Amino acid sequence: MDDVTFYGLRRGDGPAEWRFDVVRNLCSGLGALFGGAGLGAGITALEAHTGRPTVWATAQFLEFATPPSEVVLEVEEIVRGHQVSQARAVGRVEGREIFTVNAALGERDVPYVGEWAERPAHLPHWSESRTREMPEHMRGTISERIDMRLADAKNWEDFDGTPGTGRSALWVRLPEILENSAAALAIVGDYVPFGISQALGVHAGGNSLDNTLRITSRSPTEWILADIRIHAVGHGFGHGLVHLWSEDGVLLGSASQSAIVRQIRDEPRVITPRTDRAPRP
Repeated sequence: MDDVTFYGLRRGDGPAEWRFDVVRNLCSGLGALFGGAGLGAGITALEAHTGRPTVWATAQFLEFATPPSEVVLEVEEIVRGHQVSQARAVGRVEGREIFTVNAALGERDVPYVGEWAERPAHLPHWSESRTREMPEHMRGTISERIDMRLADAKNWEDFDGTPGTGRSALWVRLPEILENSAAALAIVGDYVPFGISQALGVHAGGNSLDNTLRITSRSPTEWILADIRIHAVGHGFGHGLVHLWSEDGVLLGSASQSAIVRQIRDEPRVITPRTDRAPRP
């Protein structure tokens, strides 16, 4: 399955418009569109529109999109240089702006290469890591389309209020996506909220305010190590970073986020989208 099929993207009215349905298996446990899915769908549309691979992309999330609804993505290549494009995708539901993706796309042939980030040492291989147990509020969501193993993390039932170190790690595999693409890394990189619960040692998480993805390698790999680093939680918000590693230790990219921290209840949370904002003309 390619990225277009995974997100259910289809062409809209004209070459600069794409559409996809918000269904539960693209949603988070909060019942709204998973932030990484919004970013990934935007990346997929921008790469198709420009014909260039993603270097960097960032999404700002303004409102919730919940099932059943349709997101209309309008893409625009703002600047097209010889090797790099600067582009934007805006996702709307019934005319209301839900999220915006800004990105740089392209490739440059230069002789310089290097990698200075440090992969966490002494972590178990994915085959030796525990399977992450699925909390009830996440049944039927995008998490059921993802294989997850706990390399350095607690299961949901193990939280006892004891704070962690701020570091946690997951092995992640998306069996439906055949290639290690930027749109796939957008989903794996959206695990700062997971790391917040690990850092606090309580049933907490949150919804993303933003999500920034930077691509450093497209090295093929089946499993991706999400090396999660929470910087701080304060004033109701959490901030962190995820380094994304291949099975053989290549840094694939990094993702950073700020999230609204919420206590997670056992039953699914019902989110009611705002309807008081007028659609943009």
